[in-house]
Amino acid sequence: MATTALALFGSDILDGRMFSGGWITARERLVTREPATGETLAEVGAAGPDDVRAAAAAAAQAQAAWGETDPHERAAILLRAAEVLQANKDEIIGWIIRETGSIPPKADFEIGLATSELKEAAALAPRLRGEAIPEPDGNLSIAQRVPIGVVGVITPWNVPLVLGMRSVAPALALGNAVVLKPDPNTPVAGGFSFARIFEEAGLPENVLHVLPGGAEAGAALCTAPEVGMVSFTGSSAVGRKVGAACGENLKKVALELGGKSAFIVLDDADIDAASSSGAWGSFLHQGQICMASGRHLVHEKVAAQYLEKLAERAARLPVGNPATDQVALGPIINERQFEKVSTIVSDTIAAGAQVLAGGEGDAPYFPATVLAEMRTDMRGWQEEIFGPVAPVMTFSDDDEAIALANDTEYGLSNAVFTSDLARGRRIANALRSGMAHINDQTIHDDARVPFGGIGASGNGGRFGGEANLEEFSQWRWTTERSKPATYPF
Repeated sequence: MATTALALFGSDILDGRMFSGGWITARERLVTREPATGETLAEVGAAGPDDVRAAAAAAAQAQAAWGETDPHERAAILLRAAEVLQANKDEIIGWIIRETGSIPPKADFEIGLATSELKEAAALAPRLRGEAIPEPDGNLSIAQRVPIGVVGVITPWNVPLVLGMRSVAPALALGNAVVLKPDPNTPVAGGFSFARIFEEAGLPENVLHVLPGGAEAGAALCTAPEVGMVSFTGSSAVGRKVGAACGENLKKVALELGGKSAFIVLDDADIDAASSSGAWGSFLHQGQICMASGRHLVHEKVAAQYLEKLAERAARLPVGNPATDQVALGPIINERQFEKVSTIVSDTIAAGAQVLAGGEGDAPYFPATVLAEMRTDMRGWQEEIFGPVAPVMTFSDDDEAIALANDTEYGLSNAVFTSDLARGRRIANALRSGMAHINDQTIHDDARVPFGGIGASGNGGRFGGEANLEEFSQWRWTTERSKPATYPF
């Protein structure tokens, strides 16, 4: 029987509620606003540290039975969740657009990838296996993967449905309970969507908690004794604090952080295709993506041609409210981020960068911007901007391109454009990053692959496919002896 669409978010849910053992009224409220207009979209419940600790304790109690549930039953619930998500995608897309400032195609992409995350996670559920270790005299020694227990998930606002689902879905599939703290900017698209989807799919009570809140709620997840692991996606600065708190409390932590990805264009590249990929990599979702192409490295022989085409593409991109107009770029998420983008760009121009397109915004909108004549000491080259800005620098040979690309603390995603695949492969293999793409841009995700970065981009954890078996479970060793052991004392 086909799953029918529901009204996922009634006025009662969006009026001071949060999801913890059902929909409960919170003591505090959090206002979610539309970045394009400043309009209040809802006032949801805001969780404090006590709420997080209570949820973690309830999740730990519920996890015992959930972890013992037949894996095929867990898989069936995740597959039903995928059906619920698809049946209600229009309502959720509307929230993604209005809460994040996303254009509709990007919001629709989130639905598709989040659905894939659910299906891939369902396939993992029956695969928590182990191995028998040979022992003499009929004794039994077994090592097996088991659930961690309670997994805390802290997610960002930029791609809230996908970046939450890639942790929530596999954690649940492998028998864990989850406490999800969505970003305060996206409590509905990044939080309540999960609560309603899994509620309708039949997930048992208290296995999933959704608690919108700020930094104090996130800190409580890192210290709650029942939480065995924290999965954090966000800035490198906050990730360092999360990692330190989890280390102090001896918790496993998965950190997927910022980036300053290099987009390398060699002298034999198809410049028209390269400029198209470069524009997409820098300007998609206003550049508010961790994998965005934050540094364009272009061979000096083709730099003038590349800059001309990239600037032309940037100048053609309309900016506006994606909920009402057909635009390519929507608003910057909030005033603080707009000021950050504006300041970095203005400082970079003042230091000598040449503006070929854009360069100055009108809050909350910032146009697609192309900056030439970049140097390595400029803010626009060194810092993650998280805005629609393409800084461009030239190089003279492959070794210089590799050295410039690797001259960063980040290590998330890189790309190389060339007509010589062997040459591209040599360069890609020399780049220090978790991911690299040849003849494509830097923004890629796939529920089937191990996704993650190194350095300031992450602690080596990986999301997706087989990697989730390792990430969201742990080893347990058990032995049996046919006869009781005896010892000399």
